[in-house]
Amino acid sequence: MDFSHIPGHKETIDHLIRSVKEGRVSHAQLLTGPEGCGSLALALAYAKYVSCENRSETDSCGTCKSCVKYEKMIHPDLHFVFPVTKNKKESEPVSDSYIEEWREFVKCSPYFTINNWLDSIEVGNAQGLIFASEAGEIIKKLNLKSFESDFKIMVIWLPEKMHLATANKLLKLIEEPPEKTLFLLVSDEPDKVIPTLVSRCQLIRIPVFTDSEIDAYLIKTYNCSKEKAQEISKVANGNIIRASELHEHEDSSLQNLEKFKKLMRFAWKRDIISVISWSEEIAGTGREAQKNFISYSLRLLRENLMLSLDQLKNDLVFLSGEEASFSKNFHPFINQENIGQLTDEFNIAYSHVEANGNAKIIFLDLGLKVTKLIR
Repeated sequence: MDFSHIPGHKETIDHLIRSVKEGRVSHAQLLTGPEGCGSLALALAYAKYVSCENRSETDSCGTCKSCVKYEKMIHPDLHFVFPVTKNKKESEPVSDSYIEEWREFVKCSPYFTINNWLDSIEVGNAQGLIFASEAGEIIKKLNLKSFESDFKIMVIWLPEKMHLATANKLLKLIEEPPEKTLFLLVSDEPDKVIPTLVSRCQLIRIPVFTDSEIDAYLIKTYNCSKEKAQEISKVANGNIIRASELHEHEDSSLQNLEKFKKLMRFAWKRDIISVISWSEEIAGTGREAQKNFISYSLRLLRENLMLSLDQLKNDLVFLSGEEASFSKNFHPFINQENIGQLTDEFNIAYSHVEANGNAKIIFLDLGLKVTKLIR
């Protein structure tokens, strides 16, 4: 990943490049922004630039020994930590247990969600976590001398998924880092990272992409027509992951839309038997898929409230074609009187799913609450 491959974020890239040129590379940096802002892509490009043997004024050379290994993600001084799941062989696996799958997955595209990653390794209902056992691996790797580059670089994707014991040991490492060590933490939800860890990192806030940047990305990456790219970028609202999914995996969004439509239809009819069947259907999917559905539902509720408030004329509504068709008739049922409680109930369900609650109970309770609030 080179800086030139990232469709935007010029100010952030200039800041990162300047820190290297001026020898002011902070040993711990937290790159954070909304989902789909390209934070992991920036971290990878930055790590490559730091290690490049013949870097230019604006980017890595792409041809030196270091760059070649970075492209294959096999540089001996580049280390990764990311959420993984328990398996039959290991009750507390570490990132290296999945490192080959991780390399292949990230090489395809650096723009993805945790749900995409876990789906790729086919873990079913399991949630992704950075287990306590990872702490020992981090300490062991960073106490070694660098092999080829000046810096040993540790990219930690989603530190908010980190076990407290791992976070505390990482905190000690950041307070007293081994020489020439660079931590790059990449977070979608920094408020869920322990505050003492955040306070010891240089915070780099990354904005969402502009519509024109996403247009250019879609046209270049997928040979998408300009009209189609503009339609997708408007709905994506700065989220490059969502833009890619809208282009590549329209079925995923349509599946979530269908689940949402069923819930609202059954709730309106007060068809409790169907609500029970719906809850069992959702409970049969993986936990990450369940969280993905809830996040999708929260977005759809927001868009329908905007329609009820007549914000379409102000370009504050972001709906795809199927979503727009459904919302045309549905939006009057979402208003200022029930939006707060509906949002609260979906957020509560999300937190219960994260806490490994019983999915059947969680979604049945959600369905019954929606039944009460939708009319």
